[in-house]
Amino acid sequence: MFQELVHTKAFQSYLEKVDFPPVPQYLYDPIRYILSLSGKRIRPLLVLMGAELFDESIIEQALPASAAIEFFHNFSLIHDDIMDVAPLRRGKPTVHQKWNGNVAILSGDALLIKAYQELAKCPTDKIPALLRLFNATSLEVCEGQQYDMDFEGRASVTESEYIDMIRLKTSVLLGCALQMGAIIAGADDRSQKLLYDFGVNLGIAFQLQDDILDVYGNPKSFGKQVGGDILSNKKTILFVKLQELISLADQKELTYLLGQTIDVEPGKVDKMMDLYAKYDIQTLAIYQKEKFTTIAYEKLSAIQIPSDKKQALFSLADALMYRVR
Repeated sequence: MFQELVHTKAFQSYLEKVDFPPVPQYLYDPIRYILSLSGKRIRPLLVLMGAELFDESIIEQALPASAAIEFFHNFSLIHDDIMDVAPLRRGKPTVHQKWNGNVAILSGDALLIKAYQELAKCPTDKIPALLRLFNATSLEVCEGQQYDMDFEGRASVTESEYIDMIRLKTSVLLGCALQMGAIIAGADDRSQKLLYDFGVNLGIAFQLQDDILDVYGNPKSFGKQVGGDILSNKKTILFVKLQELISLADQKELTYLLGQTIDVEPGKVDKMMDLYAKYDIQTLAIYQKEKFTTIAYEKLSAIQIPSDKKQALFSLADALMYRVR
């Protein structure tokens, strides 16, 4: 945990030196605003930890890549919030709410360009590999967002479709962050792939954990409204597993609940939870989360470096996967 704190401080110090001009005000103020809302900055931290895994002396050279990952992530959040018509981001007004949609689109675009500016600061011999990975990942994130939007208009989604969507929308960026650090540190191709796979599988497990906590979590520790996914009819792993198992008789109840708002049906969350309990959906979802967590840990364990060097990543993974419910 000490090393995580050191890396977080190093990244924050680097971020404060990145130049965002005072004008045009409506281009750069939203960028400063969205970056100020960031939480634990897991993605840039993973870049630095991925580099440190193979070369402890190269952290400073990895800072521009960590900024590129953070800028891309926040660019995607700005645009996702527009598409989702989301009013809040981390408890604060979203960029399009605080300013307007046009400002949000353009400031998001500018943040993406800033990401490429940061990549250009990386070690020259590593830039081609970094660009190939970054570009492929960026496109996959867009594909994941499109699938997520497509699912909103579908009556059902299979488990494999859902897992692939969260892999693209969320998880590949974690794998990319780790592999970018490994590239900068000069890791061999096999180690890079194992580290990437660790990040991707951990990301899938993390999203499944998020789905579970949305229904069964403690709102004080989780930081979100419990039952929010139910209220918005979001197709999470819980919903997908319920659709696989539900009887024809209970399907009528489910169809009714999906068609109601909380104003019309105040008991919507409780009744959905009753259906989840009837089919033991929580246990099934936890099984899936644990499956991907195990795969992630196996990938990290397979990297042929001393085990003590991997302990920081194992500790971070544990902290992410076993949050207080």
